[in-house]
Amino acid sequence: MILRKVWGSVWSRSSSGKDSASHSAIQVPLSPSSSSSLGAFDHLPMDILIQILMLVEPRDAVKLSLTCKAWRCLGGDNRLWIFYLQCSQESWDSIFFAETSLRSGYPLRMLSSQSGELSFMRIYGQRARVPGSIIIDGGSGYCKFGWSKYASPSGRSATFLEFGNIESPIYARLQQFFATIFTRMQVKPSMQPIVVSLPLCHFDDTESAKASRRQLKTAILNVLFDMNVPAVCAAVLALYAARRTSGIVVNIGFQVITILPILHGKVMRQIGVEIIGFGALKLTGFLKEKMQENNITFQSLYTVRTLKENLCYVALDYKAELSRDTQASMKIAGEGWFTLSKERFQTGEILFQPRLAGLRAMSLHQAVALCMDHCDAAGVTGDDSWFKTVVLAGGSACLPGLAERLEKELHDHLPSYICNGVRVIPPPCGVDSAWHGAKLISNLSTFPGPWCITRKQFRRKSRLMW
Repeated sequence: MILRKVWGSVWSRSSSGKDSASHSAIQVPLSPSSSSSLGAFDHLPMDILIQILMLVEPRDAVKLSLTCKAWRCLGGDNRLWIFYLQCSQESWDSIFFAETSLRSGYPLRMLSSQSGELSFMRIYGQRARVPGSIIIDGGSGYCKFGWSKYASPSGRSATFLEFGNIESPIYARLQQFFATIFTRMQVKPSMQPIVVSLPLCHFDDTESAKASRRQLKTAILNVLFDMNVPAVCAAVLALYAARRTSGIVVNIGFQVITILPILHGKVMRQIGVEIIGFGALKLTGFLKEKMQENNITFQSLYTVRTLKENLCYVALDYKAELSRDTQASMKIAGEGWFTLSKERFQTGEILFQPRLAGLRAMSLHQAVALCMDHCDAAGVTGDDSWFKTVVLAGGSACLPGLAERLEKELHDHLPSYICNGVRVIPPPCGVDSAWHGAKLISNLSTFPGPWCITRKQFRRKSRLMW
């Protein structure tokens, strides 16, 4: 019956739409020939047979592969299952990166990029059985949460409000934080694994900082497992969204900016993590001051933040921009129209000239250049290209022109032997980059196994520590 369906598909359906997608698939060697017969299809070239199989559903292709050895070889061809994966909701580039770079879990073990060494038929089947997870990206200012099977987060909230009174015990604050999210999502925490990313406030490598990081991580796991969560994963997420496992992540947080050198998924604290003592809140405050100087009235700081997100940008050449007409307007519901001019690019300029806002701090490009100098001096690998990719993260990192300006400044300030090959990548998925990095992990064919710690494993480890 399936054979008749396949044969009929040759004449009754047009493969033009799917053909174009199949051409973008990675080309792999043909499956080995078999002595068994394909019946009426024996006279057709294998390339044509693969195109025919692309017209049927994956379930039918699996059934067909059970009929004989020849169909099994044909039905297991990687090109066919790469095509099926291309037709899924996720992009093929993301799937291929995840399955070749992340499937082994942490610590990362890079697999060969040759798709012929992987069985994408098996990967397709495993991904279809992955249960999915709840993703909680608890940024330093705003939290994004939702299901890993969805295209984007289903909800957002203010992290600094969810944590409540800072004087209360950390366990109670975290418990309130997670309970609020589970209530908003209307889910039972015992039903799905959790992929979580929370802001860590300790950036150096002193013994006290290590102890603080361990305390926070232990508190997070304790709270979640006390809520009967079956498994928990915590990882570097924004970098994965850019389809990288190594590089420098510049996270413009709510209160501070952190510059993290990451090699194969591990934060290289021994090399040095740079920190700038202001963040998105200062940018919003600076725009507020400029608006007040120009007698622009507004009702709340939320209005200022909305204008910053929609009208502000970073100038490639600040001095040249001062002589241009940069006026732009925006209407905000309930308040009317707002018109900004030089404030639009002056706000982002304090990242490169903090003194404009009266700040005594390193500029963004100076901090990133210093981090690169440390990476180069450390010589942890024979190849220095790992730290030459800079990935921006955080809401304010989405300001138009920021990536281009930072790249330009780095080329101007770094020695030629370091700046050669430096590339700055804007937030790959906007403000939701970390959430989408978690989504890559959550939909892996091997999830949750190598990425998660279970309640039993955590309790056993805790007993051994004591």
